Amino acid sequence: MHFILQLTSEKDVNNRQSFLFTKRLIDIIGSIVGLIGLSPIMVWAAYKIKQEENGSPVFFIQERVGKNGKTFKMYKFRSMCMDAEQKLIELIDQNEVEGAMFKIKEDPRVTKIGKKLRKTSIDELPQLWNVLKGEMSLIGPRPSLPREFELYDEYDKQRLLVKPGCSGLWQVSGRNEIHFKGMVDLDIKYIKNQSILEDTKIIIKTILIITKPNGA
Repeated sequence: MHFILQLTSEKDVNNRQSFLFTKRLIDIIGSIVGLIGLSPIMVWAAYKIKQEENGSPVFFIQERVGKNGKTFKMYKFRSMCMDAEQKLIELIDQNEVEGAMFKIKEDPRVTKIGKKLRKTSIDELPQLWNVLKGEMSLIGPRPSLPREFELYDEYDKQRLLVKPGCSGLWQVSGRNEIHFKGMVDLDIKYIKNQSILEDTKIIIKTILIITKPNGA
């Protein structure tokens, strides 16, 4: 049973202008530094993806639902086979997560290099471009798929009051053991208590998870 955390209104979330300005400034600086500093790793990832499946696209571009329900194109390094979306229909009954989210631990659609990219979160690095464009933030709720959003109730929709993030409270809280409603609870908890200090703590935890993968 999840705990109810009802936000007062969208106005309450967006009324902290100094915080939002600082957060956006950090997003811009962080994404630029990340795109430049991590470019050798991204070039290596692109090469490995091409090497495994010659002629295949390097990036996986997918529509996601962002702040206030606005959709955008999210970028990732492709970690699944070319027909992953078609094969999803065959796997949907194997979903291991309750609620509006699909996840199985041993997804047969993941490629050999894709497993390495996911384990180290390298597949997520192209999202820094989404951050620079202002569609995402470094820290925030996981961006929803349109098919997931269609199943949201009013409580779930509260997580869309802020920009989705590359990482967030759910991602650093042992996400494999947390069901959908638990994820929503954590997202709303983050939104109610968001601060630069909280974002900094999540960034540090994210770096620790990436450098010492523990299956989260």
